[in-house]
Formats: sequence, C-alpha cells, structure tokens
Amino acid sequence: MPGWAVEVVEEIDSTNSELMRRIRQGRGQPVLLVAEHQTAGRGRLGRDWASQPGRSLTFSLSLPLTPRDWSGLSLVVGLSLAESLHPQIGLKWPNDLWWQDRKLGGILVETASLGEQRHVVVGVGLNLTAPGPSRAMRTPPAGLDSLLPGISAAAALACGVSPLLMALRAFAQAGFAPWQSRFNSRDVLRDRLLTLSDGSTGWGRGTNSTGEYLVESPSGMVRVSSAELSLRPAEAAGAP
Repeated sequence: MPGWAVEVVEEIDSTNSELMRRIRQGRGQPVLLVAEHQTAGRGRLGRDWASQPGRSLTFSLSLPLTPRDWSGLSLVVGLSLAESLHPQIGLKWPNDLWWQDRKLGGILVETASLGEQRHVVVGVGLNLTAPGPSRAMRTPPAGLDSLLPGISAAAALACGVSPLLMALRAFAQAGFAPWQSRFNSRDVLRDRLLTLSDGSTGWGRGTNSTGEYLVESPSGMVRVSSAELSLRPAEAAGAP
C-alpha cells in the first residue's frame, strides 16, 4: 500500500473517531487503522457497535476522496467486502452485511474537510464469531466463521482491504451506477414487505443508479435515501 500508514492497536475508543480527530487536527495521510478492541465503537445513526478481542475485526480507512457524487458510497463498500469474503453474504441497504437474515457486519462512512480537500473515513466492523444475545441488538448476529470456519481477523483483513481500496478509487471515478446490478443481486430486502421508519410499508424493489432504495407502496414508488429513512423487513410471506 504505497503512501499508506498501517497501524494496529490493542484498544481504542473507535477507529472512526480517531481518524476523524486526526483529520480535524490537519493530519490527512492515508491510513489503515485496525483495533483488536473498541470501547466505544459506533454504527449508523449513532448506534453502539460492540467488538470483542479475537471475535471481531474492526478497522477504518482514511483517505482523500473527490467523487462527483457521494451517493451510494456505503453500498459500494459493503458490496466490495461481500464479494471479497464469500458468495453467500447478502447486503441490507444501506450499510449491513447479512447472512440468513442475521447481521455479519456493518459499515460507517463519515467525511471531513482538510483545507479544500474532502477526506472520507470508512469504518468496518465484522463478527468473526457470533456474539451472545443482547437486548441492544436489533437484528440477530451471525459470525463469519459460519461461512469460513476458523477465519482470523488477519485473514479477513487480508481478503478485504486491497479490493476495498480499489473499489473506493473506482467509485471516485464513476459513482455507484456501475455497481448497481451487482448490489441488487445480493439485496436481502428485494421482493420483501418492508416497514419504513415513518411507519409506512411497501415492497423492496432494489436500488436505483444513485443508490437510493426503491419501495413499491400503495401510493406508488418511493425513493429512500440513507439520510431520510431506515428499512426493516416486515412480517409477511410472499411478494406481489
């Protein structure tokens, strides 16, 4: 990884928080920061992300990025990791990796300015083994070892990080559109009845070319962006 710093720490509050602090302090060198344990890991919408030494992989990448359109970046990150790790890993829009309706991992994308340059911090948390049940978990967890028995954090990192860097560079050049069909082929919400965060329901119809999620509701097709609504499968069988 020419031009990159690679750091591994035993414990930290959050790899994303640390790299965001560095950018705000004027330290913009591209870096991969891996933590064996996070004490204050964060997920989307401020949710906690628990990690346990030896049972999870948590890392963040920080680099300057200037895409024409930021829409769909977290989808590309998830797709890159899923394709690198296992063909059975599905994607729950906008930022989760799933297997058999259980959560394998999550992604947190944040940006900050350093002078006139925009920097992105991409945080990834993957369960190597499924953590125990917790009331804080909205989705039952899964472990990557169910698909890849004996997988270590180092092996998972080695599989995923180089393709992820290439995916970020490709996204900066062409946006989400070239990835759309591949994301939709792993979409775990497609053709399922979904409940949106405002209480309305509709059928999942995949993403459009900008990464918005399409939900077919009784009143027509709704386009959902990650900043507006979250999606959760509703109890239903069959799709129209």
